[in-house]
Amino acid sequence: MRNRLAFVLAAVLAIPSTVPENGSATNLDAGTFTNPVVWQDFADGDVIRVGDAYYYSASTMHYSPGAPILRSYDLVNWEYAGRSVPRLDFDSAAYDLSGGRAYVKGIWASAFNYRPSDGTYYWLGCTEFNRTYVYTATAVDGAWSKRARLGTCYYDAGLLFDGDTPYVAYGNGTISVAQLSPDLTAQVRTQAVYTTPSSIGTLEGSRMYRRGAYYYIWLTRPANGQYVLRSTSPWGPYEQRQVLLDLPGPISGGGVPHQGGLVQTAAGDWWYMAFTDAYPGGRVPTLAPITWNDDWPVLTTVNGAWGATYPKPAITTTRTVAPMSGPDTFTGTMLGPRWEWNHNPDTSRFTVGDGLRLSTATVTGDLYDARNTLTHRIPGPASTATIELDYSRMADGDRAGLAMLRDRSAWIGVRRDDGVTRVSMTSGLTMSTTDWSTTGTGTEQAGATVTGGRIRLRVSADVRPGAGRTATFSYSTDGGAFTTLGPPFTLTDDWRFFTGYRFGIFDYATSALGGAVTVNRFDLTTP
Repeated sequence: MRNRLAFVLAAVLAIPSTVPENGSATNLDAGTFTNPVVWQDFADGDVIRVGDAYYYSASTMHYSPGAPILRSYDLVNWEYAGRSVPRLDFDSAAYDLSGGRAYVKGIWASAFNYRPSDGTYYWLGCTEFNRTYVYTATAVDGAWSKRARLGTCYYDAGLLFDGDTPYVAYGNGTISVAQLSPDLTAQVRTQAVYTTPSSIGTLEGSRMYRRGAYYYIWLTRPANGQYVLRSTSPWGPYEQRQVLLDLPGPISGGGVPHQGGLVQTAAGDWWYMAFTDAYPGGRVPTLAPITWNDDWPVLTTVNGAWGATYPKPAITTTRTVAPMSGPDTFTGTMLGPRWEWNHNPDTSRFTVGDGLRLSTATVTGDLYDARNTLTHRIPGPASTATIELDYSRMADGDRAGLAMLRDRSAWIGVRRDDGVTRVSMTSGLTMSTTDWSTTGTGTEQAGATVTGGRIRLRVSADVRPGAGRTATFSYSTDGGAFTTLGPPFTLTDDWRFFTGYRFGIFDYATSALGGAVTVNRFDLTTP
């Protein structure tokens, strides 16, 4: 979703105390769960069930690889499973931070589904309002490949397989349905099926379903409403019902749950997985049950609000999921699906296996222009990231460290100049909110000389929704106590960058390429 109604997040009144380290929901008792089910930035979700597994696909804008897939066996506890778009291969060097930048472009409000007849998962999404790409795989954690580039933009698309026939619902204000060829490489037919009344405003974020005799198009009014269309034909005519509007959400200080999608359990129950605006942390998935009245979906509320707690879905499973936080020592053959680069990486300038080795890939004075900044979502309501950095091979002019990365950024890291290394806390990295050009490259707030070649860098961030949230920076040179460096950094809760804050591991040159650092360990914890 890109067109939004401006809104202001209220001050937070309380912090939920039941969110564990993986940033996912936890049982209050044997039969309940808390919202949000994942307190991390996973917006514009599409949710499906394949066998006993549930999958959730989300937007990633300019981060690469794109379109992450989460997996669950109970709709409450989730893990990283894969990526639908291995590289932002979208016909523009800007996605490589070469000859331009792609901030707040890329992947948004895309569609995700599975067709049993060919055992294939499909991802479909429009980029930059002018073209649509289709990627496929036979396993969500397997190899995904580009199948098609279509000349039509299916804006905020939802994908339905009606038998083997693919339909796409899409649009903003005017909602259309397209039928695609069986292999999803061409359009067979398209038709406008609904025009949003001016009394409603804008509807977008389409998801398309078939239940019994009816076709449904699930639509959001950003950022405070949800509507549904119903017809006995994919081509209409469609009736419309309001599902929710200005409904109080489950996160204190957060927004109204909206967008997202519906999923049916094997037992026949229906659930709605939306997202809740919770800046500065981002847009986080929330879950609620759906019932049906006269073949219309009805959201189950608690005291007139989206429940902070609900009875758990009636799903029996012994399968568990991996935590969404914790340590990473980068000993595998590739990065895990928890990681995303800021734009496409230069793959010749990093390695994993014996730690994460980052060779400088860009000569710049601007972190926003530096390639190979590796990012991780920040679990809420608060969390701490720590890296162990070997800076012994840095070259003069290099900068390496750990950032709070968004359109208003700050970092703690090591600077090497004239043979001297210093640990530095730098803030004042800023972007224009109109074209995302850099308006500030940062000013050092505090620093100290360091020696020895190794250091631990730490950022602790409070990402509860609302203004005035802060992150603090600290370091340790001996593996013991940490020393706070610089003042607390105030986070922006403006929604216009869409994605929330991320931890960013970076290494770039200001003078010449040739230096390198190694991150031996990354730790992510919550209180």
